Amino acid sequence: MKLVFAIVNDKDGNKVMSKLNEKGFSVTKLCSSGGFLRTGNTTLMVGVEEEKLEEVLEIIESNSKSRKQVINAPVTPVDAGNVFMSNTIEVNVGGATIFVVDVEKFKKV
Repeated sequence: MKLVFAIVNDKDGNKVMSKLNEKGFSVTKLCSSGGFLRTGNTTLMVGVEEEKLEEVLEIIESNSKSRKQVINAPVTPVDAGNVFMSNTIEVNVGGATIFVVDVEKFKKV
């Protein structure tokens, strides 16, 4: 048995969860936030038999979209004025970060 941790964008979380449920997979949803942009994420935990692992990964991958987001990036102080300016940059966000770990023991009570 495997345990899949999938960290997806909040905008994709419910869709991924619904698609997994439609295929008969039980999912636990955790609210989380990212370290870089400090935006909301959804962490999904799915316990799955090894022979169904690829199906779970495919569902997550096909329902997690990468997006572009504009953020303000600080620029170092300007020479004499010590004035901080901001510079907008475009970054990719979303998609999914997936961890798969072995489950030594599983028990449902």
